[in-house]
Amino acid sequence: MTPRILAAPRRWRRHRAAEPTPRGLLVEQPRHGYGSPGFGRAVLDHSIGRPAAEQDRSARYRTGLAQEGSSAVAPYDIKRDLKQLYAPKNTAWSLLDVPEQQFLAVDGSGDPNTAPAYAAAVEALYATAYTLKFAAKQAEGGDFVVGPLEGLWWSEDHAAFTSRDKDAWSWTMLISLPPRVTPEQVDAAKQTAERKKRLPAVSTVRRLTLREGRCAQLVHHGPYDDEAPALAELHDSYLPAHSLRPGGRHHEIYLSDPRRTAPAKLRTVLRQPVEPDA
Repeated sequence: MTPRILAAPRRWRRHRAAEPTPRGLLVEQPRHGYGSPGFGRAVLDHSIGRPAAEQDRSARYRTGLAQEGSSAVAPYDIKRDLKQLYAPKNTAWSLLDVPEQQFLAVDGSGDPNTAPAYAAAVEALYATAYTLKFAAKQAEGGDFVVGPLEGLWWSEDHAAFTSRDKDAWSWTMLISLPPRVTPEQVDAAKQTAERKKRLPAVSTVRRLTLREGRCAQLVHHGPYDDEAPALAELHDSYLPAHSLRPGGRHHEIYLSDPRRTAPAKLRTVLRQPVEPDA
């Protein structure tokens, strides 16, 4: 049973966990122990992609600037500012260099479809992210669009993925941050969110810097179950053909809300840090 989300910031709509669905499996090189577990549907409506209302506000804001000829700065939007990472077009594997990024992060383990800790982690991420956003709006040029949910997935036991032993999966769930956000701002946002929302999991939110560097990436269109062939191609064909091997944890970015999107139209960025296979 997927836990119901109860507490939510006043400006959010109330959200309910979606019914979980299985995912495809990543067949990873055993020497690294990384893996991509299945990922259920969104725990929160807005946990996969941006809230529709925020997208509309951002679009209206940019349209207004264009019509008025204003020089004001539009809110930072990672999907716009890092299109190659968050709005890729390629459906075949290709290599790119991923710049250093900072995130809000929560670590955990267990079945993401059923573990209460997973639902609590996602809720804590968004509570902190929106607290940061509302505080940033008070400063000129500080506003930003909260990014989509992302995840790093792995297991110490490679067999946990082939056997679908979801309780053995480990994960770090992420929400990207604008480069200008400081550690002090993150700490202040956590304190405010803890005080106002009384969510114990907020204390587990941390600021994480990722330096993924060279990566193989594509955007997958379709059901999560259908990712398996693309991942098998990556590890069985693409990486060996380019004399590469996995160099980090499997990374996924969830661009679509499965509660509002037909399975055939779901979009998920699949990313694998790589290194030379010396």
